Amino acid sequence: MTNRQNVVITGGASGIGAAAARCFAGAGYAVAIGYHPADPHDPALVLEDIHGEGGVAAAFPVDVRDTGQVAAFLADAAAQWGRVDHVIANAGILRRAALGDLTDDAWNEVIDIDLTGVMRTVRAALPYFPEAGGSVVAVSSIVGANYGWAEHAHYAAAKAGVLGLVQSLAQELGPRGIRVNAVVPGTIESPQSLDATHSLGQAGIDQQAALLPLAPRTGTVEDVAAAIGFLASDAAGFITGTSLLVDGGLGTVSPR
Repeated sequence: MTNRQNVVITGGASGIGAAAARCFAGAGYAVAIGYHPADPHDPALVLEDIHGEGGVAAAFPVDVRDTGQVAAFLADAAAQWGRVDHVIANAGILRRAALGDLTDDAWNEVIDIDLTGVMRTVRAALPYFPEAGGSVVAVSSIVGANYGWAEHAHYAAAKAGVLGLVQSLAQELGPRGIRVNAVVPGTIESPQSLDATHSLGQAGIDQQAALLPLAPRTGTVEDVAAAIGFLASDAAGFITGTSLLVDGGLGTVSPR
């Protein structure tokens, strides 16, 4: 075991997860990137960037719907670096479905990945946190945390549930020195949000960005990664059970 701190990130092959992996590696952490093998994004590209900058990282396949796979991922990460100091529960999917078309299977898939997957990841990490404690950062969304989104009820419900989970785990794990917080991204340009079928697409992102107090700046995955890095750091050592909104002021904008 070394003095280098270690971080485990689910959904680390693209978007916010990949940006967080690069952010933590650049700050000197050893990074365990969890990726879904069916995801079209290649984790090797993230590893190449990190290793090219002299960072330490490894990638592990995991489906957060599968308790056994999640347990194996955390065990493998802990075996490689001796412990798990920080967990970033980021894996998630977004699907568009009007309520009349929303099947039980479609509902359950989003809840299973976006909410239950967070629980599975944190639960599997518990044996590997050091005695000094550590941190958990879960990725929620402004959808569910602050407002709803038509044709995305399952996604909003999952992301709202993440906040309740975070608050409860902060109480439960606090005595062990484990801080649990959430980051709440607003409109962020990422592979997920650029999907016009299930999300906003470029036109929708540009439309929302134009409303921001910081317009015409668009939110980036690096903006969210920086917030995650702060919540995991010693600078946030007395912060737990809360959520950090990263939305460029979107929540302050009055309806027009």
